[in-house]
Amino acid sequence: MTAPRRRSAILSGDEFVWAVGIEDTFIPQLASRTGRMLDEYELTQHYRFWREDLALAASLGLRHIRYGIPWYRVNPEPDRFDWSWTDPVLEYMVRDLRMEPIVDLVHYGCPLWLDREFINPDYPRRVADYAAAFVERYRGLTHYYTPLNEPLVNTRFCGYTAQWPPYLSGWRGYVRVLVPIAHGMSLTVAAIRDLQPDATIVHVEATAMYSTEDPSLEDFLRFTRRRQFLPGDLLLGRVDRSHPLRGWLLENGASEQTLDRLEDHPEDFEITGINFYPGISAYELLRREGVPGRRRYYGGPAELEGVVRAYHEHYGKPVMISETSTRGPTWRRERWMDASLEVVRRLRGEGRPVIGYTWWPLFSLVGWDYRKGRNKLATYLVHMGLWDLREDEEGRLLRVPTYLVDRFRARIADTASSVGGLGPNPALPDPAAVPRPRARGAEGELIGA
Repeated sequence: MTAPRRRSAILSGDEFVWAVGIEDTFIPQLASRTGRMLDEYELTQHYRFWREDLALAASLGLRHIRYGIPWYRVNPEPDRFDWSWTDPVLEYMVRDLRMEPIVDLVHYGCPLWLDREFINPDYPRRVADYAAAFVERYRGLTHYYTPLNEPLVNTRFCGYTAQWPPYLSGWRGYVRVLVPIAHGMSLTVAAIRDLQPDATIVHVEATAMYSTEDPSLEDFLRFTRRRQFLPGDLLLGRVDRSHPLRGWLLENGASEQTLDRLEDHPEDFEITGINFYPGISAYELLRREGVPGRRRYYGGPAELEGVVRAYHEHYGKPVMISETSTRGPTWRRERWMDASLEVVRRLRGEGRPVIGYTWWPLFSLVGWDYRKGRNKLATYLVHMGLWDLREDEEGRLLRVPTYLVDRFRARIADTASSVGGLGPNPALPDPAAVPRPRARGAEGELIGA
């Protein structure tokens, strides 16, 4: 477990956290038309090759790994837990490889027995019970916890676009999923603190940079930006009667009692985790046929920098790049690695406490459209990692190294040159003054706001 002195060095930025992650999306409910589930560990054969995969991560010379726990597998029935897979994995990771996990307790999805998933009335209590059982068993091995990865993506896919169960749509569906997710996060953090008071909570969010050149959308732009912070604000107890979106939450079905409970029982986190991908994290707001929407474009260093500044200014916490990479050929991934690390270096130089960087994923993932598709698995492989997955004649997914392996290893070995030192802390400006780069680059599809 992390010694207090080393934890302090990490939070102060004196020790930089290099990490990788293995894609760990878990949607165990079968898609109605295809009968497919989405368990990335199963699809990428990590359940089979976990020992070799963890050794690959350790070979980079890093000390941390973001690592997800398949809630639906370790909690197969109410009040019953099965740790037969996680026991040897965590033991090998920590004791043998000397890597410290940043544990994703929930990386999307709920157990099959939890009817209606996030909107089940028992969800907040059930997820906190699971977290408590995990911490009770592994607090000798684990110290860093993410209660729920990317609440905004969970809320959007489950509550707004009806892509994942419980398949709700619109703003009322969005709020109906968001509030219990935040309540579950709050109870989860409380349960962790009760069992492991010195635990470090990493609040990881799917971030995005929004901009517009349409003056009539300025109010919608402010709403969109404020909505990005809602999960964290709810967790921190900030959504009081003066919060600009409290009325909107109530209008869309949030319970006054639950909002009051979250306000009256605030929980805290130590690190803000920023997930940013240039291909999916930059949007221009615009109108088409009078309806507000968003057009995705390929972002760059300016968008990443704007997001880091915005989240640091809003929460006032040390920031970790908890996921970043880009899909496509190796040279494009290399270019983004260099550009994103230069952003980290620049921000640290001016005193922004960017304390870590995670290349995600370690190797290729299976695209989420696999769940609703009918093609062979290999056609859904998305190459974003340091290793590419290639299927051999026997159906085994080989981990094929790219030259990014050596590139990232060299970056880790020379932290001083890669990310520099942390300069004097800057005064925090008004959170409303969020940088807004102009939208540029190739146009993408218009999708719902």
